[in-house]
Amino acid sequence: MPTAPFPRKISPLFAGLIDAEEPCDPIARQFEPSAQEAVLAPDDLADPIGDLKHAQSDCLIHRHPDRVLLVPTWSCPVHCRFCFRRDRVGGRGPSPELLDQAIAYIQAQKGIREVILTGGDPLMLPFKRLETLLKALAAIPHVQSLRIHSRVPLAAPQRITVALSSLLGRLEKPVYLVAHVNHAREITPEARLGLDRLRKAGVPLLSQSVLLRGVNDSVSALEELFSALLAAGVKPYYLHHPDRVPGTSHFRIGLEEGRALMAALRPRLSGLALPSYILDRPGGLGKVLAEIP
Repeated sequence: MPTAPFPRKISPLFAGLIDAEEPCDPIARQFEPSAQEAVLAPDDLADPIGDLKHAQSDCLIHRHPDRVLLVPTWSCPVHCRFCFRRDRVGGRGPSPELLDQAIAYIQAQKGIREVILTGGDPLMLPFKRLETLLKALAAIPHVQSLRIHSRVPLAAPQRITVALSSLLGRLEKPVYLVAHVNHAREITPEARLGLDRLRKAGVPLLSQSVLLRGVNDSVSALEELFSALLAAGVKPYYLHHPDRVPGTSHFRIGLEEGRALMAALRPRLSGLALPSYILDRPGGLGKVLAEIP
């Protein structure tokens, strides 16, 4: 199961957070290439969460009856070394014709209530393209809500403009923004300004994090992260158990270790600050609570 080299990409803001004097810097570990990526573990999977099994096209994944994943771009502000779509991120995005076909599919499938925009990072799209896409999706009668998964609010908060916040807050259907953040250091003053702008525009803010060895695999690191998110107006939503992505075994911890961390966090944090610890089952079987054996 050989893997092609994954290009390095880090935003200037995140690059400035790296402490060159710290040999195990949690920001550098997420974004700087490592020789460990050439090591393939026996349990690595080419399609770790079953995207390909449920793909309707190169930009549309329909795993659950009531919701779909739509990938409008493969561009990201950063390249996370543990990314489960690292074989596609940074590549050419879908054509306008393919996106039109995806919208037609969603229009035809009356059971779809939620469209989740992911990637890549949807907020890397030019404003007008994003506006056109979101308005087209919001106009579908049976679609009740939209969700955007994004690194932009933390990694490139300059893109969270007044116009973008207004667009997300005033669409015909509610838009939930799920920000990807793994360490409290990522919640910079610039990020807080962008998150505050979104919150004041009426956009519900959630977070998703990945439990990563050497980044946030301690009670203190997770407590600081989730507390900082709540203080920034972001509800911690998901803590993902790491996926079995080829070349990322050095990031993975065991389920029992993750469960022990969550058990230790419960008496230290309010319910609002605690995310669900989630395992995305291989083979496209979907997410389950990882805290339940």
